[in-house]
Amino acid sequence: MDKSEASLMWPRRYSIVALCVLAVFVCYIDRVNISVAIIAMQAEYGWSETTKGLVLSSFFIGYMLFMVPSGWLANRLGGKLVLGAAVLWWSIFTFLTPAAASFGLALLLAARIAMGAGEAAMFPSAYNLYARWVPERERSRAVALLIGGIPMGTLFALVVTGWLVTRFGWESVFYIFGVSGILWYLLWHYFGHNDPQTDPRCSTLEKEFLTSNLQGLDKQSKNNVPQHIPWKKFFSTPAIWALIINHFCSNWGFYMLLAWLPSYFSATLSLGIVNAGIYSAAPWLTMFLVGNIGGFVADNLVSRGFRLITVRKLMQVTGLLGSGLCFWMAQDVTSAPAALSLMCGALGFVALTWSGFVPNHLDIAPKYADILMGVTNTAGTIPGIIGIAVTGWLVETTGSYASPFALCAAINLVGAVIWLFFAKAEELID
Repeated sequence: MDKSEASLMWPRRYSIVALCVLAVFVCYIDRVNISVAIIAMQAEYGWSETTKGLVLSSFFIGYMLFMVPSGWLANRLGGKLVLGAAVLWWSIFTFLTPAAASFGLALLLAARIAMGAGEAAMFPSAYNLYARWVPERERSRAVALLIGGIPMGTLFALVVTGWLVTRFGWESVFYIFGVSGILWYLLWHYFGHNDPQTDPRCSTLEKEFLTSNLQGLDKQSKNNVPQHIPWKKFFSTPAIWALIINHFCSNWGFYMLLAWLPSYFSATLSLGIVNAGIYSAAPWLTMFLVGNIGGFVADNLVSRGFRLITVRKLMQVTGLLGSGLCFWMAQDVTSAPAALSLMCGALGFVALTWSGFVPNHLDIAPKYADILMGVTNTAGTIPGIIGIAVTGWLVETTGSYASPFALCAAINLVGAVIWLFFAKAEELID
């Protein structure tokens, strides 16, 4: 915190960041619960591994299709309105999942696609708010906290879902988690706000601090939104293509483990549904801890005078190569301790990319960070559709997880090389 803010025990921007982090937590408990519940659903409905993969991946169809539109809406209407509406939408479809499944596979797939459409607005809306509320020197930590809601939501869902399934049935998971989004919305409706300059809860001192430390803050006002989106410049800038490709590469292994880790531990290591969920929790806890430590280290390096691009490349390349090595070594592992250690390593290393490509949207296009996040996360969602389904097909075809792990390692290597040569960290889209 700046010395001029020493009198502020809890700056208003911290509340905005905290609520956004909580929204990500809710987003991921609603998204991940099915990765454990589906073990019981598969037994009840007699699905094959391929059908199971289709159910898991269907969410990402709606997620991908509505990513760019949600970024555009956040840019035009402000993050508060779009994020609040999105959380209500996806919570309703979480709640309706058991009813949809009882009517057949087609309706279940439709409900999962609709839920994905709602969750598409999560990160573009948050980036819209971060562009107004988070100064550059706090950016890595704030983004790491935001993305940290992913493993914490995942961790909570993995631990709690198995217990709920065995105690109350798999349907209870969707009812309980669906209601949580409504509770978040009530908090957001009262405490959320688009712009520090028009927020009555934001002190004059903090408004002055943000005005002097946020580049282009005046351009981000809800009443002064950009009238022209520079699409041509987006897609003719090599650094943006590096960002798009790295969002894809960084998400491939992440989404594969997000959907298949409980099944991997259950099938490969012969763990029960509760133990598979608990065992799967450790890698996500590792991811949360490493990601936030990485955010602190990255901001510290920037404050000590390291070039921003040096920090972004260091974190991104180390994260992808380290994670890829863990995936490669996991191909022939059969013991529980070794498998757990390598999965912790794979997710721990990839968490370093939270201080690499993830805040880079705010570095190179602060005025359009919400839309740019929509663009890159569209590419980042493709692994959720193709990667999860391909993993199911490879496991069913080969009888093991060796091939999916080798594919993850290769994709990580490609991303690291592209980032090393083409990434930038200065403002390119103004």
